[in-house]
Amino acid sequence: SLTDDYIPSLSAQAIRGDDITVRSYKVESRITSRFSHTIVRSSVVNSGSNPQSIAFNVQIPKRAFITNFTMNVNGITFVGSVKEKTVARNLYAQARARNKAAAIIRCRSRTDMETFKTEVHVPSGSNIEFELHYQEMMHRKLNLYEHTLHLQPGRLVPQLQVDVYIFEPKGIATVKASNTFGAQFADLIKAHIVFKPTVQQQKKCENCTESAVEGVITVLYDVNRDSNAGELQVSDGHFVYFFAPSNLSPLPKNIVFVIDVSGSMWGVKMKQTVQAMKAILDDLTIDDNFSIIDFNHNVRCWSEELVPGSSIQIADAKRYIENIKPNGGTNINEALLRAVQMLVKASNQKVIDPRSVSMIILVSDGDPTVGEIKLSAIQKNVKRVMREEFSLFSLGIGFDVDYDFLQRIATENRGMAQRIYANHDAAEQLRAFYSQVSSPLLRKITVQFQEDSVAEVTQNHFDKFFSGSELVVAGKVLPSESNTLTSFTMGSARLDIILETDADTTELDAELAKQQHSFTGFARQMWAYLTIKQLIGERSLATTAVKKRKITQRIMTLAVEHQFVTPFTALLVESGDATERLLADSPKDPKHGCCSGAWQTATLVYQPPPWVHTPTPTPTTVEVLEGPKEFIVPHASLPVDNDPHFIIHLPRSNMDICFNIDSKPGHILNLLSDSGTGVTVNGQLIGSKKVNKRTYFGTIGIYYQPDGISVIVSTDGITMTDGRNNHSFTWGSTAEIRQDGIRISIVKNSNVIITINNSTQVMVLLHRVWKKHPVNVDFLGIYIPNENQYSPLVHGLIGQFSSEPEVSLYDIHKGADPLKKEATMEVKGNKLLVTRGWQKDYRRDKKRGSNVYCWFIHNSGKGFIDGHYSQYIVPNLSSFLHMP
Repeated sequence: SLTDDYIPSLSAQAIRGDDITVRSYKVESRITSRFSHTIVRSSVVNSGSNPQSIAFNVQIPKRAFITNFTMNVNGITFVGSVKEKTVARNLYAQARARNKAAAIIRCRSRTDMETFKTEVHVPSGSNIEFELHYQEMMHRKLNLYEHTLHLQPGRLVPQLQVDVYIFEPKGIATVKASNTFGAQFADLIKAHIVFKPTVQQQKKCENCTESAVEGVITVLYDVNRDSNAGELQVSDGHFVYFFAPSNLSPLPKNIVFVIDVSGSMWGVKMKQTVQAMKAILDDLTIDDNFSIIDFNHNVRCWSEELVPGSSIQIADAKRYIENIKPNGGTNINEALLRAVQMLVKASNQKVIDPRSVSMIILVSDGDPTVGEIKLSAIQKNVKRVMREEFSLFSLGIGFDVDYDFLQRIATENRGMAQRIYANHDAAEQLRAFYSQVSSPLLRKITVQFQEDSVAEVTQNHFDKFFSGSELVVAGKVLPSESNTLTSFTMGSARLDIILETDADTTELDAELAKQQHSFTGFARQMWAYLTIKQLIGERSLATTAVKKRKITQRIMTLAVEHQFVTPFTALLVESGDATERLLADSPKDPKHGCCSGAWQTATLVYQPPPWVHTPTPTPTTVEVLEGPKEFIVPHASLPVDNDPHFIIHLPRSNMDICFNIDSKPGHILNLLSDSGTGVTVNGQLIGSKKVNKRTYFGTIGIYYQPDGISVIVSTDGITMTDGRNNHSFTWGSTAEIRQDGIRISIVKNSNVIITINNSTQVMVLLHRVWKKHPVNVDFLGIYIPNENQYSPLVHGLIGQFSSEPEVSLYDIHKGADPLKKEATMEVKGNKLLVTRGWQKDYRRDKKRGSNVYCWFIHNSGKGFIDGHYSQYIVPNLSSFLHMP
């Protein structure tokens, strides 16, 4: 898993045009005692003949705190500083009022990373230098610390270099580095560690102009350990204590696997979950106890009681999970309560080893839809019944899972959560997570200090310790004339540790001063880092507003003092005279689009000196091309138009199927939901002016979850939202808008085509009627090409037909209407009476339309669509579909 590790990705690119030169691209990481400080630098020249926007992008892990950002544009330096959010916003507002403000983007990518992005619009010949700093503590997993750098310069760079410096006071036991760029770079990584390919080595081939540097450099290492007493480091008035015993035997464990088998788990998700579970079951020993609970709208137990991990029981459990068929809703509350009851019963009956560790591992891909669906109520219910000796671990699969909820419920119950991406290696991600918790070594560990020796100690009580990991305690050292004693309690054992507090400068401080590339302030920053992380966790669990405010104030004070950008502080970047400002800020809702601590978006427009006569465009975050333009209208499509009439073209059968949906005005119908690619398309119904049964689509919503971008198309106009900023466009002009992987192509008073990553396209057609018409209203039609590329998880009223169903037609005869034949259709195990008719396709002729002859399915598509049409009604225009 790369969730908690470093993956910076730097690119400098032209937003309009491509005439830029990246003169240098350098990344330097200094790791001292597991705490790293990473600096990303890039020097870029606008070598084109025209002004253009140049972007600086760096991917950083969610766990990292940005500490600074500076930028130099033609000798004008912009320097960053961390301030309380309200202070930063006020200063930014002052600059904005003078038209001298811009912002920075930071949003979540598919790999749970955050992208730091800023743009600067500069005249020809401009020189720009970017520099970003961030810090993070490295966590030990499976006996190794992992430091990963993702490089993607996008072009050949004369000076491309990555340096990683590691200083560990006890020495390094093992270190290795690798890259994914290809065999040509295999020998370019050397200790200390440096990666410095020449321009020729960067090329994809000998005569190529494209760069092959696009991938990952990974550094794995571990430290020397003198004994199981741990490692104590005192520096700069702070101490850090690391504990990772290696000669302990694993404790037996009791595990209840709680697996979501609702309809949304169908396909690849379930296949890979079963694959991972079979490997996990093979890891159990006869000393372990386990059971499996699978749930949708109902809850089932493979065994009502915990059973030993014998070969017979494991074989039976494998057969059970292989036969699971996902369907139905999601009843998380009842499933978790049943799992806790199983552990409580085993504990009360004393059928489990008193030394053993009991845990629940939850695997789910969606929000609760059955039973108790209020997330806060589920949290309270689980917290109420969980015992202190039990832990809950949560695994969230895919994009549509409420990961924040899974994280809260796990943290509150002495566990942790991890997001699993529903791709080809999801099974490996599940197994990797399990391997982190499969070997518990200790229970209930406490580090105690004399009250007059240290202050402001971070968490010093740990519920469990797993093989291959590490416990860390940090705090401030109080001045004292003599050494002080610290006791470390581990079950019945006790270790005494000496804190050296009688010297102004410790041996470690002296050693750090000798090291050219060490991070001298590591202990102070690590203590602040750990404290802020701990406070953020406590804040999420605070029961009153007063407690939450006190914790928030403490976080802000520490973050400003130590210059950490957190969800409660902001980075203000100012020019030397403070006349121009950039703001790094965060929206309140981390679930949609950007993560907590996410950045706002805009472009800094560089104001050249008076003697440079270059037109400066208006700041914008999107590319808008005005003027006449022709767009290709997709021909082979699945249209929904007028009442709304659905036309489904089946290429293999060379047949068109039609059906209507007889729903109510205000209802939102899901047309396409693909949690695998993160795309959903919904349509909201409107009624005619007079009360009758006619409904139309009045608004269409397209939401791309990985980038947090939503496009809302109504009869009044088109709006694009990228997390917090709205960009609105009327139907009155032809335009093309581009942002990241989204392209919006508007044809004046006709249609709009939304293209996502060149793989998914949606066309919305505008229908205008006479404004004084007594009944009819303006409405929208929607056309989705058959050529769109989806994941196996796609569904929706239209999406489900990306996989063509088997259809047979027979007994064709005259119907009640002599102009319309009738027949019997067999599809999806159903026999349906269908009628020959036609619907209108308005793409080529908006006024009259063209007739599409089709077989009409009655009763709102019953028997042809999966389930009942009411199951496709969703709460809002950005919702994904959860089919029961």
